[in-house]
Amino acid sequence: MPRLVTAGLLGALAIALGAFGAHGLRARLALVPEAVGWWETATFYLLTHAVAVGAVPARSPWPARLWALGAAVFAGTLYAMALGAPRWFGAITPVGGSLLIAGWAALAWTVRRES
Repeated sequence: MPRLVTAGLLGALAIALGAFGAHGLRARLALVPEAVGWWETATFYLLTHAVAVGAVPARSPWPARLWALGAAVFAGTLYAMALGAPRWFGAITPVGGSLLIAGWAALAWTVRRES
């Protein structure tokens, strides 16, 4: 999938889920004290990495690929827990975070190699 299509889809999803959490799920998220924080964190990371996928020049495909996958795993597990998934989903969240970190490292590696 082209990089800017991925960025657009991730960004649209982040905005839609952020709005849905703020308005459509307010009462449900209030039932679990951590749920609002999980939802907000998931939305922030999803949107941040949508922008990164779209903004970084396509010198190498790896940063964008790692960010897209990492954002989906990271945010997805937090959204799932906020909606009532078992807390052990939290053990999967760091996998997504590690992919996000790997994407940033891949960007640094690519830029360093080219300079």
